[in-house]
Amino acid sequence: MPVENNSVISEFIFLAFAAWPEVKISIFMLLLVLIYAATVASNLGLVVLIRTDPQLHTPMYFLLSNLAFLDFCYSSNIIPKILENFLSERKTISFLGCITQMFFFVALAGTECLLLGLMAYDRYVAICSPLLYTCIMSQSRCVKMAGAAFTAGFLNSLINTILIGNLSFCRSNEINHFFCEIPSLLKLSCSDTSLAETSTFICAGVVILGPLLIILCSYAYILSSVLKIHVEGQRKAFSTCFSHLTTVAMFYGTGLFVYVQPRSNYSDGQHRTVSLFYAFGIPLLNPLIYSLRNKEVKDALKRAVARKKSSHLV
Repeated sequence: MPVENNSVISEFIFLAFAAWPEVKISIFMLLLVLIYAATVASNLGLVVLIRTDPQLHTPMYFLLSNLAFLDFCYSSNIIPKILENFLSERKTISFLGCITQMFFFVALAGTECLLLGLMAYDRYVAICSPLLYTCIMSQSRCVKMAGAAFTAGFLNSLINTILIGNLSFCRSNEINHFFCEIPSLLKLSCSDTSLAETSTFICAGVVILGPLLIILCSYAYILSSVLKIHVEGQRKAFSTCFSHLTTVAMFYGTGLFVYVQPRSNYSDGQHRTVSLFYAFGIPLLNPLIYSLRNKEVKDALKRAVARKKSSHLV
């Protein structure tokens, strides 16, 4: 929908919904409801389990509970609005709603990147300096590090949101996507976007590539240390790192594809597919990866079920 140059856009229209026939929409809505319900239950369940089981009150699980909470917020920022648009005749979002959705999307994604970097550092200290682990990863220090990750993630998003919110949108109000994202909005602006694009690229580089460098260095030291110990110890060490490495590969791979690439390589179809995966798939898969591959979490879940059964018998 072209817009007059002198008019002010008050809402955006999502075009991605138009390509879906009625039958596909019904199937996708059902899947989306099931995915969202499973995401909320698994992530909040993991947070409650870690908070209530004393044996999980360690730095690693404190960081994991923050990751689960982020994934819950991440999906809740996007999926309810998509479901609303599926049910409504006009697939729209207000200008303020779009900017707000983008702000929280970028803030939560940036915080998750930083948190994954902290989790890698935690594994490095636990494996390479086990005698100093309780001192280096004390409770107060973990809280400060997690707080710093949230602060940096939201500050990064605030900078980009202010720059994009001040752009002029006068050519069109049609977003070829299911939700509001920085690349989609930059394409609609009729003003100079060079500053916003540069800021996005730099901030994404710092938030994505900075923690990625920490992860790579941490695991280089971990690999060097693990290779020096016996086979059984190696198996146990690699087992504790596998879940984190799987999450890193999924999250960073999609983030780098979307944000750290030249605009000339930008493809709407590929971008939508990847965006849907890290918006819906990753928040659902993360708690499953950490639960199914982690003996301590499975044991804590068994204890929680046993306590529940015993409380019913009393």
